[in-house]
Amino acid sequence: MPGLYLLSSPVIDDAFLAALGKILEQVEVACLRLSLAVMGEAEVGRAVERVRPLTESADLPVVIENHYRLVAPLGLAGVHLSDGARSVRKARKALGGRAIVGATCGASRHEGLGAGEAGADYVAFGPVTATSLGTGEPVAFETFAWWHEIIELPVVAEGGLTPERVRALAPVVDFLAPGPEIWSADDPVAALEALLAAAREGRAATPHATG
Repeated sequence: MPGLYLLSSPVIDDAFLAALGKILEQVEVACLRLSLAVMGEAEVGRAVERVRPLTESADLPVVIENHYRLVAPLGLAGVHLSDGARSVRKARKALGGRAIVGATCGASRHEGLGAGEAGADYVAFGPVTATSLGTGEPVAFETFAWWHEIIELPVVAEGGLTPERVRALAPVVDFLAPGPEIWSADDPVAALEALLAAAREGRAATPHATG
């Protein structure tokens, strides 16, 4: 089954922290990405401090979107870049080889390959259904399937995850990255469980899938 690469809510408030705590008690999460509405350095620092007790208790790596210069000062595991391959080399040089560096590459295989060549640890394609992410145009299943078959670099599906799309993509992605899909729900934990159940169904229907 794909790993769970969780995007935070835009605001780190008590409701988010309560839901995150429940999720970490029930589900193995590979990484938490701070995907914040306000990205000033002071606000990012406060957000990190609010999630730190939960993430440290769960031994959960935390990455921040775009602000790679804050990774070391805030004790984060790495950065996720939203501009495809363009900033990967610079971030990798600044952070060294041990930090996590990932990039959202929209629907572009070319951007994904460029990000990998520049030193990314993974690439994310999305959205998988029509959303405001990137151009809003959904990434074709064939893009994920091609990457899964040809490229060793892990691939993440993000943006507009639904049970139906997760069920189809589960055999050909390494990680699922839900965020707004669950935090906008009345019960984020139940919304996440529905996506994970769909992922299990998708993998079960394709027993020879790997990756």
